[in-house]
Amino acid sequence: MAEPLLHAFAKPTKTDFIRIVRGSGALLWDDKGNEYIDAIGSLWYSQVGHGNAEIAEAVAEQIRTLETYSTFDPFTNEKAEQLAAKLVTLSPLPDSRVFLCGSGSEAIDTAMKLARVAHVQAGHPEKTIIISRNRGYHGTNYGGTSAQGLPLNKIGYGQLLPEVVQVDSDNIEDLASFMKDNGARVAAIITEPLQGAGGVYPPADGYLEGARKLCDQHGAFLIFDEVITGFGRLGTWFAANYYNVVPDLLCFAKGVTSGYQPLGGVFVGRTALNALERDPDFFLRHGYTYSGHSSVCAAALKNLEIIERDGLIERAKHVGKRLSDGLHSLAADGIIDSVRGAGAIWAAGLKPDQNCLTIRDTMLKRGAIVRSINADTNAFCPPFVITDQQIDTLLDIFAAAAQGK
Repeated sequence: MAEPLLHAFAKPTKTDFIRIVRGSGALLWDDKGNEYIDAIGSLWYSQVGHGNAEIAEAVAEQIRTLETYSTFDPFTNEKAEQLAAKLVTLSPLPDSRVFLCGSGSEAIDTAMKLARVAHVQAGHPEKTIIISRNRGYHGTNYGGTSAQGLPLNKIGYGQLLPEVVQVDSDNIEDLASFMKDNGARVAAIITEPLQGAGGVYPPADGYLEGARKLCDQHGAFLIFDEVITGFGRLGTWFAANYYNVVPDLLCFAKGVTSGYQPLGGVFVGRTALNALERDPDFFLRHGYTYSGHSSVCAAALKNLEIIERDGLIERAKHVGKRLSDGLHSLAADGIIDSVRGAGAIWAAGLKPDQNCLTIRDTMLKRGAIVRSINADTNAFCPPFVITDQQIDTLLDIFAAAAQGK
């Protein structure tokens, strides 16, 4: 008989799962006492590592005071206001505001809705089309599922959102051609600056700049999905900083709390805000029960403090370089086919006779956790606090597994 918990992204009939019970830094332990190096940060989010007592205490203190209270009109709470104020100091969008929600998937749906309603408020209700790129992963709510560039994730869920279309991942001419024919009806282009869950693909040269230019030409919003790339992952606060391209809306989650509490959000830039603030009687009928949850915001505030205080964005650069150098050495030696990535997020492209699931499972037996994507990619996205020795051990384990040893 199957266990009561229906697992995410798993076969409903599967019963044998690894039960993780404890963590410290970049290390994890299961209920059998086995130790693992966490090379994927659980699901791309553990910036400050596991078992951080400072964040635990900040959350506990807030819960003891007030677990939370709604931020729906007419209420607000102190921690939500403090977090929003902190976040806008980090935002790559000048003069932006922050909408808070509970996850990356909620952030994506929020950005898509805000893009459409902002055009309505600006007097352009015809601008409803949202464009995404093939290979893009935008969460699993209905908006994000509709914007998926990963076809298998869209199967079986019936009619998805209309007027959400995909274009080629790398060819800016494909996007330009669609905009030329449909630009008057395009509300937004949504893209991961670096595509993560689809296989760790940095943007083609000039692609993000080209998308920015096309949005400006056609009066569309550019939405960056930085759920994976935000909060230091590329060695800058955001990928918008790394690639020097400023979007109109920016979705975040994951690293904002390092996974200690579920939090997502959207930076809303001035172009969209001008439309939303245009009519003083306009009422934004969108939000979530836990938008601005006090205890969640307390976790985020302490997490951001730790990232800044401990120099973890600089550390991310070092971690990324050590990973990159090691993986490129394996590629040069012919052990793997190729390497993709930037900052502290990397992927090993495998040869046709290698399988990422087999490599993942072999590595698990030897005490390291990596992510398998499709059949040809193993991804690495470790906590910034991972030690050099742990990185080297991880690479040794990976190299042996990739060679079938």
